[in-house]
Amino acid sequence: MNKELIVLGAGESGTGAAMLAKSKGFRVFVSDCGRIKPQFQAELEEAGIEFECQKHSEERILEAGEVIKSPGIPDHSPLIRKIRTKKISVISEIEFAGRYSKAYMIGITGSNGKTTTAMWAYDLLKRSGLNVVLAGNVGTSMARELISGDPDIFVLELSSFQLDGMSGFKCDSSIITNITPDHLDRYDYKFENYVDAKFRILNNHEKGSVFIFNGHDKEIMNRLKYLKYPGHRCPFAFDDVYGEGACVNGPNVVFNTPRYHFSLPVADIALPGKHNLSNAMAAGLAALSAGASVEAVKAGLTDFSAVAHRLESVAEINGVMYINDSKATNIDSTWYALESMEKPVVWIAGGTDKGNDYSILEDLVLQKVKMLICLGVDNRKLLEFFGGKLPKIVEAKSMKEAVAEAARSVKAGDVVLLSPACASFDLFDNYVQRGNLFKEELNKLKG
Repeated sequence: MNKELIVLGAGESGTGAAMLAKSKGFRVFVSDCGRIKPQFQAELEEAGIEFECQKHSEERILEAGEVIKSPGIPDHSPLIRKIRTKKISVISEIEFAGRYSKAYMIGITGSNGKTTTAMWAYDLLKRSGLNVVLAGNVGTSMARELISGDPDIFVLELSSFQLDGMSGFKCDSSIITNITPDHLDRYDYKFENYVDAKFRILNNHEKGSVFIFNGHDKEIMNRLKYLKYPGHRCPFAFDDVYGEGACVNGPNVVFNTPRYHFSLPVADIALPGKHNLSNAMAAGLAALSAGASVEAVKAGLTDFSAVAHRLESVAEINGVMYINDSKATNIDSTWYALESMEKPVVWIAGGTDKGNDYSILEDLVLQKVKMLICLGVDNRKLLEFFGGKLPKIVEAKSMKEAVAEAARSVKAGDVVLLSPACASFDLFDNYVQRGNLFKEELNKLKG
């Protein structure tokens, strides 16, 4: 019996998977318990794919041949448990798409820096004239990209949620930028479960595979003590790396691979900050592993634009700089943002808490923040931790309110930093909408 392929969730990932499956001859049914965005609904209708929204038809779903689960659906949801009880395979869009690609796969994950690293590696490969596509958790889905053809190289940003649904998929080159507590609400509030998810990116690695990793990350280095890894280990670090990898040696960044040994000045790296130096080393090693030229890597590492919503300088108004770091959805990202600030900070933070430990930020906040604006539906955790420790703390229930409060409280020479340290889903669709609304309010402020 030719059973249906069921796709749960009709966002970018689910719609892309459904359209690829349809193009490969599958009978496809898409089910989303929420509303489907008009553009995705139109694509499904045009492709002749049956779908439902605002419900799950369980009886039909439990007769599926295989289920592709969108990354936003937790493994512990009642429906997923029922599907697995029926011994039906549940996979991710990446796992499904990987069956139809022979491309060289670069997979990039980590708690922070994965978007910048992925976009930077993609840029270096494009500069080398290679046939490369950027997909995964950034841009379009891998499945959607494959409908129009298989590139020579995929650069994939992979979240822990995407990695959870992968078993047979194999990256040729895998990068873990760092591992710090994040999304603990999805992992039973157990950090080791989250670490396990990140290390799934090494599934199915072979002798010729490459593992690029942060040589200073405690969790990565602890795991490597016990990991029997068959491929090439390529660390990046701020001190000497022996063998393959990248490191900072005095004023230079040094790259050492089986084919190349070269260096360039740290001062020439396009993006400022220690965290971006790590991203540059990871991106350079990834690009070199897939055949980028030394010339392109050198040029791209010194000429690259910042990622939107990541420490993005949006406007200077009356001597006050406004910085959009909406992509900082966890404590570690916000730590890097605050650490890079050199002027008094009005900090806009808050949203959907993911098991945050604000004590990690305490020293930096007390040193650099003059005012905290709590932007969220429930700000109790922020208020309880920082209450009585800062000169001024206020609450805001909208971006308009937060920006207006910030503008009233700053003086020339201050910085207003939107770096929430939380997910966006209480007030916004996603971090992109949150960042864009911040920009819109600043445009109004400028007049």
